[in-house]
Amino acid sequence: MFRVSSYQAVLRTLLVSVGLLACAAFTQGQAAQNPANQNEGEQKAAAQPASDAAAAAQTPASAQAAAAEDPLKRQTTEKQRKKNERGLKQELSKTYKKWLEEDVVYIITDEERQAFKQLSNDEERDNFIEAFWQRRDPTPDTEENEYKEEHYQRIAYANEHFAAGVPGWKTDRGRIYIVFGKPDEIESHPSGGTYERPIEEGGGETSTFPFEDWRYRYIEGIGQEVIIEFVDPCMCGEFHMTLDRSEKDALLMTPNAGLTLYEQMGMSNKAARFQGNGLERLGAGPDSSMVQAKEFDRLEQFAKLQAAPAVKFADLTEEVNSKVILNPMPFDVRSDFVKVTSDTVLVPVTIQMKNRDITFVNKDGIQRGTVNIFARLTTLTGKVVQTFEDTVQVDVPAELLPRTAENASVYWKALPMRAGRYKLYVAVKDVNGDRKGIWSRSIVVPEFSDDKLATSTLIVADDMEPVPTKAIGTGMFVIGTTKVRPRVAPADGKPALFKRDKDQKLNFWMQVYNLGVDEKTHKPSATFEYNITNLATNKQVVQKTESTDTMGNLGEQVTLQKSIVAANLQPGTYKIEIKVNDNISKQTIDPSAVFAVE
Repeated sequence: MFRVSSYQAVLRTLLVSVGLLACAAFTQGQAAQNPANQNEGEQKAAAQPASDAAAAAQTPASAQAAAAEDPLKRQTTEKQRKKNERGLKQELSKTYKKWLEEDVVYIITDEERQAFKQLSNDEERDNFIEAFWQRRDPTPDTEENEYKEEHYQRIAYANEHFAAGVPGWKTDRGRIYIVFGKPDEIESHPSGGTYERPIEEGGGETSTFPFEDWRYRYIEGIGQEVIIEFVDPCMCGEFHMTLDRSEKDALLMTPNAGLTLYEQMGMSNKAARFQGNGLERLGAGPDSSMVQAKEFDRLEQFAKLQAAPAVKFADLTEEVNSKVILNPMPFDVRSDFVKVTSDTVLVPVTIQMKNRDITFVNKDGIQRGTVNIFARLTTLTGKVVQTFEDTVQVDVPAELLPRTAENASVYWKALPMRAGRYKLYVAVKDVNGDRKGIWSRSIVVPEFSDDKLATSTLIVADDMEPVPTKAIGTGMFVIGTTKVRPRVAPADGKPALFKRDKDQKLNFWMQVYNLGVDEKTHKPSATFEYNITNLATNKQVVQKTESTDTMGNLGEQVTLQKSIVAANLQPGTYKIEIKVNDNISKQTIDPSAVFAVE
């Protein structure tokens, strides 16, 4: 074995030696044929950088060749690109279709549905969906949309508890739960069985299929004590809403079984249940006539339960989006700004209408005017941030109506907002006279920083009084501890007008923010100068100064309230200016307002 291996090693050595000799001979031959090869080798070495550059220049071409093999980088044809776009559009369309036909199918109104179907691109659809949820948000000033969150929680609950061969949201119980929420009371008979009929259903004993009665104490737009019955006649778990309360009767088709009280007494027979033309096949009983009288009410309730929750003043919502109003109803609007926190500003919106522009109708000797109000605040991009709607009623004794025609009716709503620029839209409708009016303006909600002297709006009010402790911060015209009812200036640019009457007071209300506080006394040091000037003569008719030193224990925020009797001023136009001098921060501010006396 050792000897064979040695022979193989010797043989391999000889073969390698022969190969080396042959290579050497070939090299010498080439050198003899071309003596200049050595110089060419040197030139090639010198030209190597240029070769590298040329190779680098060819790299994109090689990369393209490699990309041709990479599906992610492969260049697509025009036909393939269009095919991909169609596929993407179909995928996106599925998203919007699911939103329309599943997510909001029960709560979107017919008008909203038609409007959504007419949108032409995804940007419009996204904006529509955003506005849809904003419109229903009970607290638009917060980041959370409680309505939207509650809606999707209800869908999840319905899918978990009411599924029966189909997703829970598709069932009748799921639909009612999603739209109206959890019922106040549920009478459940999951297995059916023996059932004592109530008198209104004819009385007597029978056997039933599984059924449930859901009771709602109140549903807006439908009424009080709403009872909805669901029956499972197939005993498969798919309860459906029914108008006919006899549908749960498992013995309905069985002769002489499950009789009502009158049927047991021989005062009626079971065949009579199928001879009438009513909505239900309840047997005769003591309350049969009452049941028949309520059939139209039950039918109306059933129809209302099928509809989406209605917008209160849909016609006014449309008017806000409109540009032209025929036979407009005049009214005036005022907005003020009051600091709540460094991030939140209270924006009281005051709407004023003359009684002469409201149509009054007689109601039991009282003249009543009714006005619907709808308002919307949006960002400059159109995003809805606040909405409110309300009905205002004005009652005047019939004999006093002519004397109150020039009086004004005032509505007030305070909205918490963040600093920024917004668009305010207001629409009103005279219900009895069928007149409408719209108003829109841009408003800038100020930012109240913590280091700059600032004030709220200077409000000129026709009524100002303290409120009881239990009413602080709540109620119409209440700001903090004071009721302040602004006098609204007309839209024609004239100032707010006061009658020169001994019973009429001119009230001025304003808050001052961020007064400097002395580090030693922990108190502010400021003066407040009140100047009322007659604009016709440019003469000061009222001048008064007060200091924080005489105003008690104050902090960096001060509320100023002053009143004068309108009869003390001559007819004319006036300007009230309140100059605030902060002695600590050395800042000054002097807001003003204009009003007229006649």
